[in-house]
Amino acid sequence: MYDLIGDIHGHADELVQLLEALEYRDFGGVYRHPERKVIFLGDFIDRGPQIPRVLGIVRPMVEAGHALAVMGNHELNALAFHTEDRDAPGERLRRRTAKNEKQHRATLEQLSSEVLRSHLNWFRTLPMWLELDGLRAVHACWDERAIGAVSAGLQSHGGITDDFLHSACRKGQPLFAPVEILLKGKEGKLPEGASFVDKDGHVRTEIRTRWYLPPEGHTYRSYALQSDPIDCDHPLDASVAAAASPYPTDGKPIFLGHYWLSAVQPSVLTRNVACLDFSVAKKGFLCAYRWNGERILSDENFVRANRT
Repeated sequence: MYDLIGDIHGHADELVQLLEALEYRDFGGVYRHPERKVIFLGDFIDRGPQIPRVLGIVRPMVEAGHALAVMGNHELNALAFHTEDRDAPGERLRRRTAKNEKQHRATLEQLSSEVLRSHLNWFRTLPMWLELDGLRAVHACWDERAIGAVSAGLQSHGGITDDFLHSACRKGQPLFAPVEILLKGKEGKLPEGASFVDKDGHVRTEIRTRWYLPPEGHTYRSYALQSDPIDCDHPLDASVAAAASPYPTDGKPIFLGHYWLSAVQPSVLTRNVACLDFSVAKKGFLCAYRWNGERILSDENFVRANRT
C-alpha cells in the first residue's frame, strides 16, 4: 500500500514530521516502512529553506526502493533553467528573467553547482506519471491524450534528454502543450476584462480548471479550482469546455499535487480524485493520503503535518 505526499518545496521539518506520523523510520539515513511505500508527487525544490535536506530524504528513499516519485513542474523548470537553448546561444530554455530567477533563487542559494548538477541528472530519471495497480499519480492533470503524446516523445528522444527538453520547454514545439497539461494542469482564458490576483501577487487572466469534472452548467467561478478565486459568473467559453477531460466516477483513484489549495482540514476533490498540495510554502501544511486500496477516497485517510 502507498502513502502519497504532496508538494514539499524545501520544507524538510514538516516532511520528517509527516513521515514519522505515517510510521516511517530512519534506518541508516533512509526512511522506510516495513509494509508501505511513499509516492511523492513532485515539487521538492524552490521556495523553502531546507531544499538540500528535502532532496537528501526523498532521493535516497526512491533510490532504495522505499518510495516512488513523479516529476513536478519545478523540477522541469529547473532542468530548463540550466539547459542551454541551442537555437539561441547564451540563453537557456527557461529564460533567466527576474521572475524565473526569483522562483528558483532558494534552490540556487542552497545547493552548490556540483550538488545541483547531480540532482538535475536525477530529475531526468523521474516519470511524469505513474499508472499502478489500483491508482494513478501525476503532478497536475491526468489526460490520456497528453500522456500518449509524452510517452511517444520519451520513446523517440530516449528519455528526458536535451532533445526532449527542447521539444517540451519551448512554446510551439510538439511536446510543449502535453507536458504543460501533465505538470501544470489546464487553464481557461477569462472573458475580456476579467482577472484576479494569485497567491504570488501576479495578475491572472486565466483560471486553472477543474478539468476532472464535466464542464456543462459551470461558470468560470464554479469551474475554477479553489486556488483561483475569480468573481466571474459568465458561462464557460466553448474552448474551455472542449479542453476538459472529465474523469469517470468509476476510474482508478488519481492523486495530484500542484494546486496550492487552502483548508483547515484537507478533503477530496471528488470520490476518486485527491489533491495533496495544501500550500506548505505559503503558511499552509504538508499533507499525505494513506491509501489502502480503496476505489472511493475518504477524507479520513488524510494525514497532515503541523507547522514547525
